[in-house]
Amino acid sequence: MNQTDQPALSVVAPCYNEEGVLPEFVKRVGAVLDGVGGTAEIVLVDDGSRDRTWAVMGEVAAIDPRVVGVRLMRNHGHQLALTAGLSVCRGERILIIDADLQDPPELLPDMIALMDQGADVVYGQRRVREGESLFKRATAAAFYRIIGRLTDVDIPSDTGDFRLVTRRVLDILLAMPERHRFIRGMVAWIGGRQVALQYDRKARAAGETKYPLMKMVRFAVDAITAFSVVPLMASMMIGWIMAAVGFAFFVYSIVGFMLGYNIPGWTSLMAAMGLLFGMQFLMLGIIGAYLGRLYDQNKGRPLFMIRDIVGGSGGGKQ
Repeated sequence: MNQTDQPALSVVAPCYNEEGVLPEFVKRVGAVLDGVGGTAEIVLVDDGSRDRTWAVMGEVAAIDPRVVGVRLMRNHGHQLALTAGLSVCRGERILIIDADLQDPPELLPDMIALMDQGADVVYGQRRVREGESLFKRATAAAFYRIIGRLTDVDIPSDTGDFRLVTRRVLDILLAMPERHRFIRGMVAWIGGRQVALQYDRKARAAGETKYPLMKMVRFAVDAITAFSVVPLMASMMIGWIMAAVGFAFFVYSIVGFMLGYNIPGWTSLMAAMGLLFGMQFLMLGIIGAYLGRLYDQNKGRPLFMIRDIVGGSGGGKQ
């Protein structure tokens, strides 16, 4: 396929230590693309994997000319790896999907049908989450409810990055310079006609989850600080309340001293100081999270660094 040709469809999948599932993923995606018809490409992004993921990408690219393998210089994290793949893909429509096969690529024809009816974005919305613990399901549900209340952007609940978007939406997304990226929220912010497609999410086909508890917490912090200033407003309100409490203790102490009262102050003083200092450090932590984002953003470093690209010599069936 000529480099200037634009495929009708791109499938973009970030991969981290996915050597066990990658051949099956490419096989299933390839079968779906064969059924859909038209030119297509499969963009796989190796996010600094420590196993044979990159070698497997080279093997599948040698077999299927639609496969494009992108190797990053180091591990950047899921959202930036996905951004790298989106910057490389050339399709008129782009399917974003993870390589673990929890999100079935066989839903692509249904997504295309909804987009043919005028949708700018068709996102997968989970009815069932197989293979996930009660704790993870509960925390995920709480996260979407909290961010829904904190932001003015209507971010659909029970969704991931699994979605089909138009080139117009993708171009706007790539023009957004955020370093701490929450792509499902950024796509929701873009607007347009966004349609849900409900499905049952399967357990991982192989490997282990790439989102343990601490990564989930960092991801939640990035999402909230990217789309809401409510924590900053709350810290200011708490500051006024704590200042009023402190002033009340000050007045109480002065009045007691002037009237000659013997104020038994140790317990109350320590309780007040602990409360005030604790709230101050909490507010400083909230402010620090936002300042840290500004510091990272203002450094102006590239979002990701690509080391190698292989494959992509053909666009599939017409």
